[in-house]
Amino acid sequence: MGTRKRTGLIAGLMVLPLALAACGGGDTAGTEEGSTEGQTLKLWHYEGEDSAMGIAWAEAIKVFEEETGATVEFEQKAFEQIQQTAGMVLSSDEGPDIMEYNKGNATAGLLSSQGLLTDLTDVAAERGWTETLPGSLQTTAMYDERGVMGSGAWFGVPNYGEFVTVYYNKDMFAAQGIEVPTTLAEMETAMDTFLAAGITPLGMAGAEYPAGQLWYQLVLAEADRDFVTAYQTYTEPVDFAADPLLQGAETFDAWVKAGYMAADAASIKAEDMGVAFINGTSPMIVSGSWWYGRFVADATDFEWGIFNFPGNTLNAGSSGNLWVVPENSANKELAYDFIDITMRPEIQALLGNNGGLPVAADPADITDPKSQELITAFNEVLDNDGLAFYPDWPVPGFYDVLVAGFQSLINQSQSPAEVLQEIGTAYDDGVANIG
Repeated sequence: MGTRKRTGLIAGLMVLPLALAACGGGDTAGTEEGSTEGQTLKLWHYEGEDSAMGIAWAEAIKVFEEETGATVEFEQKAFEQIQQTAGMVLSSDEGPDIMEYNKGNATAGLLSSQGLLTDLTDVAAERGWTETLPGSLQTTAMYDERGVMGSGAWFGVPNYGEFVTVYYNKDMFAAQGIEVPTTLAEMETAMDTFLAAGITPLGMAGAEYPAGQLWYQLVLAEADRDFVTAYQTYTEPVDFAADPLLQGAETFDAWVKAGYMAADAASIKAEDMGVAFINGTSPMIVSGSWWYGRFVADATDFEWGIFNFPGNTLNAGSSGNLWVVPENSANKELAYDFIDITMRPEIQALLGNNGGLPVAADPADITDPKSQELITAFNEVLDNDGLAFYPDWPVPGFYDVLVAGFQSLINQSQSPAEVLQEIGTAYDDGVANIG
């Protein structure tokens, strides 16, 4: 359940098995030549066109159509749209043949337990995916009959990694004489320096996931692996009135009171937070590696970089989101072929050189200096066995509960204890329903 030791990304994740490598070149994976001519594969994902995944998957679509003769009917969906409607859509005949979906108990796990996703266990073995992905990244691919990750059948396939880090504006740091912090106390001192200069130090989006992820990073500052395992997989009861959960909420509240984030942050969405960083108005944001390729492309008017959350051994992160094949998919073999193509070295290298974290690339093909910076930071987390998954994963509906709770903290309409009581009740009810 996420406790196995991770090796470095480049060193440990990038060797292709012969079965998968044989899919490269011009051969059509898993289909007889010409047998798929004229067929259509309906594909949904929510990655931006300029993101590393968006760039790599656009090329995978092109390769797929050239090799199979089939057509991809692609629809880009919003993350929130898929998050909120997937169960209803996949229960109908209106869904896609293959879809990107969020990993974790509350999302892919829930759909798998409802019989809405195809069991990929045999396909994963036949196609070599079980050999390509090490155990630490397979955690989010497998779910038991309750929908709890880490064991059971394969219901999804990740082809990239991700984690939460700190993006910072190097020019703004230099202008204030601030060094990259290595402890939480140093980060708070840096934010105090920005405040004294009339600059809000931390970009924040309370209307979506970033606020909950910041809270979780603060929780993880005092947590250990046993806590993560209990929180994510219910091995022990979790006390929301005690540390490290209480300490995380109280620190978040103190940062709000100090003015480290904007007063209107409760209504800001993640896209607005990202654009503010791109525009050079936020010295720092705490968010995921999925922004990296976007910032490489768009944040070109100043120097920027990343540093891992100071002082933390554990960090929010995991494999990337999953390719899932709905049980009602009309073209499952085509879906498997497409997944194979996204795992090829040339597609993985394209992902890696555009700011993504590939899981099956040739290390020699990762030549972009910014991409190497990201991979180095991710390796640091992996070497610490530091992937701690995400705060909204444990139970269905928890994402919305977290968003509402931390909007209340940003608005100062509730105390940390009151927010945690609501979050804890939703968590306990969800665990009880899972059984």
